[in-house]
Amino acid sequence: MFNPTRDQARQFLFDTWRKTHSRRIAHATEDLTAQLINKHPEYHELLAAPEQQSGQGLCAGRTAVNPFLHIMMHSPLKSSFHRPAARHPRAVCATTHKYESEHEAQHAMMDFWAR
Repeated sequence: MFNPTRDQARQFLFDTWRKTHSRRIAHATEDLTAQLINKHPEYHELLAAPEQQSGQGLCAGRTAVNPFLHIMMHSPLKSSFHRPAARHPRAVCATTHKYESEHEAQHAMMDFWAR
């Protein structure tokens, strides 16, 4: 299992965003990550300027939400939503039907975990 450092995970997000704009997405993980980033336009500017983020904890001028962690948390949730029978179908289905979109349901699950 891949266990990246904080800097490696952030670099993956920067690289994926750059590859998205040059149409050079190479594998499924990058494609999934690009889809998740596209659902968060509030992070596009941040991901387009990695040189401005080096050495920082949370990004300057941002709220308490860590945009890097937020996007990375979507990935396992999205996988669960697309393979619910293998994990926890009742919880996923119940959560999905309660919200307007799968993306909103993922946010609700993240909020629950953050408590």
